[in-house]
Amino acid sequence: MNKYELALVVNAKIEDDVRTAVVEKVKEHITTFGGTITDVDEAGKKTLAYEIQKMNVGYYYFIQFDAESNTPAEVESRLRIMDNVLRFLCVKQDA
Repeated sequence: MNKYELALVVNAKIEDDVRTAVVEKVKEHITTFGGTITDVDEAGKKTLAYEIQKMNVGYYYFIQFDAESNTPAEVESRLRIMDNVLRFLCVKQDA
C-alpha cells in the first residue's frame, strides 16, 4: 500500500450541502477502488492564482489515503467528469 494525498478545488459558488456531497462522492470513489482514507483537511475558501471557469475563488480540500498503485488513476478518471470539481492533483507521499 502506498500513501497518497489528493488536493481538490471545489466550486465556491455552490451551496454548502452540495459541496459536502461532492467531497463525499470523491471519498466514495477512493474507497470503491480499494483505498483507505486516513485524513481529510478542509483548507477553506481561497483565492485562486488564476481564473478557472470564470471563477476567482474555490474551496480547497486535502484528502490523505492509502491505496494500491492503480487507485489514483481510477479516481482521477472519475474526477475529470465531475461538474463542481475545478482542479485536482493526486501525489504519492514519501514513505
